[in-house]
Amino acid sequence: MYSQEDADRMCRERQQYLELIHKNIEYPFLLQEYRKEELDELVELMVDTICSQRAVIRIAGDDRPKEVVKSRLLKLDYSHIRYVLDSLNSNCSKIRNVKQYLLAVLYNAPLTINNYYQQLVNHDMGGGF
Repeated sequence: MYSQEDADRMCRERQQYLELIHKNIEYPFLLQEYRKEELDELVELMVDTICSQRAVIRIAGDDRPKEVVKSRLLKLDYSHIRYVLDSLNSNCSKIRNVKQYLLAVLYNAPLTINNYYQQLVNHDMGGGF
């Protein structure tokens, strides 16, 4: 069980990360393009993961050190969140574990964003072949 002091510290920490993520992703601008509910789900998942008490976080079936996951999530910006939401909105496949899927997509966004957009350009320039 947590002491009141620990609980207060954890609430302050969550609020600080929430504000930092909002700043990093330019939250007010994203609200002009996407629904608040879908943005808030991503942000809350990021805050929950960053503030987790676990030493490792499972991403796409692999255990990653929490600090690595935390660092990657804190580097996400406006373009990464747009990429994640656009990818989700164009996905027609059934997702069995939405939370794990979203966490994997967020974690991998910096690694996949450029190839995703290059593939779209190639598709459009090649006439869809």
